[in-house]
Order: sequence, then structure tokens, then C-alpha cells
Amino acid sequence: MKYARQTQDALERLDQSLRRLHTMVKRGENKEALNYMEEGELKERYDELQTMIKLSSTNALGASGVSNIGNL
Repeated sequence: MKYARQTQDALERLDQSLRRLHTMVKRGENKEALNYMEEGELKERYDELQTMIKLSSTNALGASGVSNIGNL
């Protein structure tokens, strides 16, 4: 459940960053928008979400923090 909440929070932050990018483009602030995507907050949000997804797919630990050992 904690992973689901963290993922949802990261998606919401990414969505906010995309709205901000949309506003920049709409105002014609193209240079700022490019910087925002390549080096700024939008890149950070995307990297954060990408790291979470990568860790969730490579981490073999269960919810209790131990590997799934099957039946004892």
C-alpha cells in the first residue's frame, strides 16, 4: 500500500509539472520551457518516477521487507 501511495504522489507531482510546462508553452516561453524539461523540475519529477518504477521491478523484497520464501 505504501508503494501505491508513493507512486500516486509522484504521478501527481509529475502532472503538476506538466501543467506548468503547458502554461510556459502557452505564454510563448519556449526557451524556459526547454530548460524546464531538460534540466529543471520536470526532468526531476520524471526521474523520480522512473527510479521508483525501476526499484519496484528489480526489488524482490515483499511488503514485510523480506524475500518471498514460499511455504515454510
